Amino acid sequence: MLPKSIVEPTRIAAVQTQSVMSQAVTATAVAPSRTSSDLTAAIRRSVGAPTTSPPPVAPSPPRPVAAQPILVSLDGPYPVPLLPVNERTERLQARAAEVSQCMRCDVLCSSRKQTVYGEGNVAARVCFFGEAPGEEEDSTGRPFVGRSGALLTKMIEACTLSRDQVYILNTVKCRPPGNRNPMPDEIANCREYFEEQLQIIQPQYIVCLGLVAVQTLLKTTQSIGKLRSRFHKYHNSKVLATYHPSYLLRYPDVKREAWTDLKMLMADMGIDVAAQTKKT
Repeated sequence: MLPKSIVEPTRIAAVQTQSVMSQAVTATAVAPSRTSSDLTAAIRRSVGAPTTSPPPVAPSPPRPVAAQPILVSLDGPYPVPLLPVNERTERLQARAAEVSQCMRCDVLCSSRKQTVYGEGNVAARVCFFGEAPGEEEDSTGRPFVGRSGALLTKMIEACTLSRDQVYILNTVKCRPPGNRNPMPDEIANCREYFEEQLQIIQPQYIVCLGLVAVQTLLKTTQSIGKLRSRFHKYHNSKVLATYHPSYLLRYPDVKREAWTDLKMLMADMGIDVAAQTKKT
């Protein structure tokens, strides 16, 4: 049995608490119009608690989010159905004639000799997507016919393909003056053209030749070093980035890395990479 000195204070406290609650209930019964907040305040005064609510706690600032690389993965299907081969040819020929009269870019239209729309197999498994026509391309109206074109032909043949089996196009259809890179507004003016070409052909693979090409197609600002060595998606097509042939001519030591990219392409296409490596 607990000592009386402990039991009595506890009993007194319980009686006091019961009395406070009884008073609050009685007050409520007498004045039913009092709100629950009034009753709460009365109880808090009876037990000596503060009657005001504590100030609201300021929300903590949002946690900083790490910047994500700007890379658009266009992995949905092409927005148009794949046409029969003969209709693809007709569409591309008709569009090439329209593009030859394009006047969207004042500088390019005034300096060009002719447009360079693109050429190749309309049923190609692989499209090679370059940056812009050069001087020789501007003279002939064909993509990749100069020194860069000769190297591209070798790259295509190293993959056991020929130019007749692939399709070749550029981000813009006119030669920029001085062979400079195309400006963003010039690329924007031509985007409709090259996107339509790819929608008509719907290749299984798109090999982007150089930084301008891959950044334009994927709408990214990442460097080519970060974009190489892996496949990306452009609708139903797999996209592989490698160096532009003109860059390889200026920096021959990089050809080994470009060959690594092509071997990755061949392996995914089901081509015997080991057999081709022995030939090189």
